[in-house]
Amino acid sequence: MKTIRLAIAGLFLLVASATQAQVSINVNIGTPPSWGPAGYAEMEYYYLPDIEAYYDVRASQFIYFGDGRWVRTTYLPRQYRNYDLYGGYKVVLNDYHGRTPYAYFDRHRARYYKGYHGTPQRCYQPRPVAYGYNDRHDNRRDYKHYDKKRYDKHDRDDRHDDDHDHDDHRGHGRR
Repeated sequence: MKTIRLAIAGLFLLVASATQAQVSINVNIGTPPSWGPAGYAEMEYYYLPDIEAYYDVRASQFIYFGDGRWVRTTYLPRQYRNYDLYGGYKVVLNDYHGRTPYAYFDRHRARYYKGYHGTPQRCYQPRPVAYGYNDRHDNRRDYKHYDKKRYDKHDRDDRHDDDHDHDDHRGHGRR
């Protein structure tokens, strides 16, 4: 009886963990990036004309030409690390389904030249707030009234007044 209960519990745990793993895989594959253009139900690739590169939505990889070949990476190459993905224009390639969108690179480059801007785009999510200076939340303060000399002077005056108060209290306590 114990072995049957253990077998059922083990089977239950196995099914639960397999179901949980399947859900996480389905959720992560093919999710458009936050900087991707909103309003497209099915898309596999973006072409980024400003940097002449592609983005594979399903694999979450950039595809660019480097060192004489097409390279797939999760990050942009060093020369484009400061490229603004939120502000740059993205061409959604709805007409291509395969693994090598760069097979049509000459056509894409001619049609969507550097600086190309078609219809206005809106990203899936707003640009994240960068750490550091932000116009809306300027945490810098005007510390002029905390001038060290004035502060030290006030600090000394307060100590001086306190000394007199203590002397006065001591003197009154003795009478």
